Amino acid sequence: MSGNFLKLCYFLGFLMLFSCKESTKEDTGVSDESKNEVQEAETKSGTKKILFFGDSLTAGYGLEDSDEAFPGIIQEKIDSLGWNYEVVNSGVSGETTAGGIGRINWILKQDIDVFILELGANDGLRGVQLSETRENLQGIVDAVRDKNPNIPIVLAGMQLPPNMGQEYTTGFRKLFAEIAEKNELHFIPFLLRDVGGVAELNQADGIHPTAEGHHIVANTVWEFLEPVIKP
Repeated sequence: MSGNFLKLCYFLGFLMLFSCKESTKEDTGVSDESKNEVQEAETKSGTKKILFFGDSLTAGYGLEDSDEAFPGIIQEKIDSLGWNYEVVNSGVSGETTAGGIGRINWILKQDIDVFILELGANDGLRGVQLSETRENLQGIVDAVRDKNPNIPIVLAGMQLPPNMGQEYTTGFRKLFAEIAEKNELHFIPFLLRDVGGVAELNQADGIHPTAEGHHIVANTVWEFLEPVIKP
């Protein structure tokens, strides 16, 4: 009985020793991995961040992969040039300017070097009062400038289909240009240039661009963004 007990003790002791060795190896492995992550973070510490703050157009609604949306295509352009920028897609489908006001302070907790503002389309489609859309867009610009007074801001202009009424659609189109001029922003007059209203470049809803449409949108955005970030 005592012999079996001693054997059991030796066996348990062996298991404990083996487990300790394995644990040491695992701990060492995690430590090495952590060191690699730190080194990688240090390597990327000089990378500047471009944040696209928008709605479903930015998010890439209806596409198989969000990287097919125009911010992802912009990242490909930047990478091909070897420029040290990271694109962050902060698009939320269905977002209005009021929704943007609600989440902008949370977004600004991260360091941002270039801010792209693409909001307002959903306001227009819902017939939100122009004064409200204007106030919200101005509030977003003010919040970004409060965080970093020198940050380049690119405002994407939007236009509405004529069925919203001429007075409203005209005022809607003009408010983007007026905000850009007032705040000295970089301005894209119409984000969906050469895409809006072109059936084959839009999904079945007639509103959201296809993958091909997003390539055209990316080229439009790049036309105004490249001079801002070019080394």
